[in-house]
Amino acid sequence: MALPKIAPYPLPLAGELPPPRGPWVPRTERMALLVHDMQQYFLAAFAADAAPLAPAVANIARLLAHCRARDIPVFYTAQRGNQDRRDRGLQADLWGPGMSATAEHETILAALAPAPGDHVLVKHRYSAFQRSNLDTMLRARGRDQLLVTGVYAHIGCAATVTEAFQRDIEAFIAADAVADFSRADHDLALHLIARTCGVPLTTDQLLKALA
Repeated sequence: MALPKIAPYPLPLAGELPPPRGPWVPRTERMALLVHDMQQYFLAAFAADAAPLAPAVANIARLLAHCRARDIPVFYTAQRGNQDRRDRGLQADLWGPGMSATAEHETILAALAPAPGDHVLVKHRYSAFQRSNLDTMLRARGRDQLLVTGVYAHIGCAATVTEAFQRDIEAFIAADAVADFSRADHDLALHLIARTCGVPLTTDQLLKALA
């Protein structure tokens, strides 16, 4: 039930993205950014200096800098270690007890550390919306678009995009600022999102749209 070791794979290019059913376009005044589960526990499965993680981290950093400079709200998710079995629920059946309450597990990657004014949400389930006030915080800030980055693309990232759609929040996934167990899983997430609930775009496309 432990997380798998992840072999390097190349991130998708703009020409490889599936066309979305949704017609939505990113807008600075409507957007919020989510950095999903970029904690040491989840990232230990990757080779730190290889794709997909290294370029995905660099692209998340670019998006963070862009959003902070333009007052686009930034949110993070972070699980807590040593979860009580009753609180962890069915996740324990699939993934075991999860992370420990230690800095080497819980800490968000230093290169992407939250800045003053960012919001860190306690993560409870795959979707960032579950048992959090993310929806309320978005509405209070007049935001009805959400850009998802982080890990893992076909699990928590996809679940969050799906739930955003079901809450009438236009959702985007940064196709080269997420990472997954494999390129096949990565592509599966992008295709599912494009067909049912959101818009995959590259970091360059997003920065251009939000310029």
